[in-house]
Amino acid sequence: MNTIKLNNGKLIPQLGLGVYQTPEGEATVNAVKWALEAGYRHIDAAKVYGNEAEVGKGMLESGVPREEIFLTTKLWNDDVRAGRAKEAFAESLKSLQTDYVDLYLIHWPVDGFEKAWSDLEELYEAGKIKAIGLSNFHKEHIERIEKIAHIKPAVNQVESHPYMNNQALIDLSKSYGMEVEVWSPLGGTGGNLLSDQTLQALATKYGKSPAQIVLRWDIQREVIVIPKSTHKERIEVNMDVFDFELTSEDMDIINQLDRGERVGPDPDNFDF
Repeated sequence: MNTIKLNNGKLIPQLGLGVYQTPEGEATVNAVKWALEAGYRHIDAAKVYGNEAEVGKGMLESGVPREEIFLTTKLWNDDVRAGRAKEAFAESLKSLQTDYVDLYLIHWPVDGFEKAWSDLEELYEAGKIKAIGLSNFHKEHIERIEKIAHIKPAVNQVESHPYMNNQALIDLSKSYGMEVEVWSPLGGTGGNLLSDQTLQALATKYGKSPAQIVLRWDIQREVIVIPKSTHKERIEVNMDVFDFELTSEDMDIINQLDRGERVGPDPDNFDF
């Protein structure tokens, strides 16, 4: 597994399992266990997903030592607005059945995020979080954090896939010293990205699946990528992207698929 070094020196596995829209119950528990059995060491969760307890259970039942797992969760908007970052974090720890998380993110740039950032800094300094960062933050939001931050954000997690590669925001985030994680890397639930003829042709060329081509593109873009699945075989296949390399020409071909088409909300215009 490739790792990327964050700006505080902590290493994050470059590929992880996302659990967005993974249902409560055994589906999430099994997905986490299957991922850890397959060699994943990075799980990306969030309070609003409603399945932190299942993530924690899956980690415990996997038998993989906690210190070997990079665990992310996120502070939800309602808690940011209410100024209860510390309380929400404590609730997440209880659900996850752990005494620390490796990365804690402000999920969206809602009113109150500067105060929330100060609270995250205190939790970081107390050793309860190993790294702190942002999610879905655009330039103006990042600039506001930069003005008040004593600790620089380690990560910005953003939407990115071949139909909306978001490269300008990725480059901007990196210019501020953040590493970038990408969500919906395979085009989101119900999307048609993986049936794209260009990706199908590249899959045939490399003897891989279209999903593996996209994930390899992300690996070579030097972003962190968190595909989600509840299917054991797909979880295992998504991990199998470290034994080949796309040519620079094929990387450019995928870059040219960009249409600016989001599958998720725009951080400049959302209502939750």
